Amino acid sequence: MAAAPKAVYWLGKDTLRVSAALFAENRRRLCEGLKAKDGVVPQSVVVLQGGEQKQRYCTDTDLLFRQIADVLSNLRPATLLTLRGLNTDSGSICREASFEGISRFQVNNTLLHPVIVECRLIKTDMELEVLRYTNRISSEAHKMVMKHVKPGQKEYEMESLFQHYCYNKGGMRHTSYTCICGTGSNSSILHYGHAGAPNDKTITDGDMCLFDMGGEYYCYSSDITCSFPANGKFTADQRAIYEAVLRSSRAVMAAIKPAVKWTDMHRLADRVHLEELVKIGILNGSVEDMLKVHLGAIFMPHGLGHLLGIDVHDVGGYPEGVERIDEPGLRSLRMGRLVQERMVLTVEPGIYFINHLLDQALANPAQSCFINNQALARFRGFGGVRIEDDIAVTADGVELLTCVPRTVEEIEAFMADSAKLFSPVVSSEKF
Repeated sequence: MAAAPKAVYWLGKDTLRVSAALFAENRRRLCEGLKAKDGVVPQSVVVLQGGEQKQRYCTDTDLLFRQIADVLSNLRPATLLTLRGLNTDSGSICREASFEGISRFQVNNTLLHPVIVECRLIKTDMELEVLRYTNRISSEAHKMVMKHVKPGQKEYEMESLFQHYCYNKGGMRHTSYTCICGTGSNSSILHYGHAGAPNDKTITDGDMCLFDMGGEYYCYSSDITCSFPANGKFTADQRAIYEAVLRSSRAVMAAIKPAVKWTDMHRLADRVHLEELVKIGILNGSVEDMLKVHLGAIFMPHGLGHLLGIDVHDVGGYPEGVERIDEPGLRSLRMGRLVQERMVLTVEPGIYFINHLLDQALANPAQSCFINNQALARFRGFGGVRIEDDIAVTADGVELLTCVPRTVEEIEAFMADSAKLFSPVVSSEKF
């Protein structure tokens, strides 16, 4: 007798088949974690808040979500384990499950959150397979954009191209976050692309593009940033800043392995940036002294990277007992843990020329003494460069999930040669 087919989630054609066993395994891991935790009694039931039937604004048009209640009374659980805890990335408290009649049950809202966070922190083989897929499709979508961008187009046209490729070729209906398509000076706005700045600038010749976009497949995210000149050729200044960030990215990825401190990786990126800015002539003096006055945060005010998984900024960056370091740059770092095998992280160093931060540094004698204002003036309005890759931590290093042109030579050749539109980019880099 033939075996019953395994249940899969699949969008047909060449999209990835995701086994239902992935989600069953995650539930099993959660149950094992709860069984090992003091205070969880047998016959407890995990209850998570789902959606609610609502209408759009003040109309009678229903939103798509439906949820039907409920079998809990028939189960007669000893305890309902509800999810309540702080998302240390967003600062928000999880919305705890609630329903009419919950007061009839014994409820515990403290046990579940730390266990589910730890389960999400470490990825299974099946989860890694999906994350490789989201990165492959999103990388190809970035290449499509890189191939088609031209001065005179709108930033939102590039967003549209990315979304079309992800959905058409990869079955990714949703992006993991609002697409950032910053060009020219907009490339220095860290979270550009929202409703107040909706990717609506006209791309001009000479602009640097900073496109931060990632597709999502069955809830698993990707998060990739590519920076390149709109006209396909780097100027000397664009090349200098881009290669400074690339050296930082590669230095960090070469250093990542289990047990290293993520805060040390951020500091390493800062150090490389400062060394490179000295070579360019924007800064002068001792890099060690620059680090003491947090000069790196003027040029990279955000954190090096974050956990990635079911959320693009995934949970678990600061478990109980691990506090943020209250220093410029580091206070924005989304993870303070030691790196562990099977974590999936973004590595996204960047150098930006943000006028109000530059002005603050020039007004601060402890920082202005290192700045060559004449050289810096040349980069006012430059925007910024960010290089963001997704990595999976291995036993002795990292697996690079993202696959896009990265060196100046690769980018210029790729943008110039239409035959390379969908060809794979094979990197010889080892980490």
